[in-house]
Amino acid sequence: MTPPLTLGTDQAHTRLHEFTVIDVRTPGEFASGHLPGALNIPLDQVRRALPDIRNAAERGDILVVCASGARSENACKLLAEQGIPTATLAGGTGAWAAEGHDLHRPEACETRAAWSMERQVRFTAGTLVLLGLVLGLLVSPAFQILSAGIAGGLVFSALTNTCGMAAMLGRLPHNRPRPADLEATLASLRGR
Repeated sequence: MTPPLTLGTDQAHTRLHEFTVIDVRTPGEFASGHLPGALNIPLDQVRRALPDIRNAAERGDILVVCASGARSENACKLLAEQGIPTATLAGGTGAWAAEGHDLHRPEACETRAAWSMERQVRFTAGTLVLLGLVLGLLVSPAFQILSAGIAGGLVFSALTNTCGMAAMLGRLPHNRPRPADLEATLASLRGR
């Protein structure tokens, strides 16, 4: 298994025309801005798209991107296990935009407004910690276990570079691709 190649934003920008770019963020995050020509295949749909990604990789190089690089790195590992060579963008779309490179956004009528997954996780974790503390003061100290559990989950997330809360939030309706959208993306991937 060959580890994925990690490209800096300038390297990726120079070679962008050589890549099939796959963005593994949620559809809402993708709609908020993505690399030019990127196709949206959320991380939890990558296994479903394996045959089409494999065919695209036979025709040219694959660049996998996400918001910060963590999800794309996970996707690249999954693809490498299947013998599909890939590259990932260091720092993701955040680094891309910070370097002044353009992000494409769909027309206003197509955009599904959503927070980034990182923001959704921070909001949810903060809300649950606060809820545990307030209920612990007002109802029963046992509710503080909720806050402790969230804190433990955040530490585990940092140590393993995974996020169970993001995986759960990714299953919410506003973070899911509409079936027609994913099928259109896969058809586009087949045509490249």
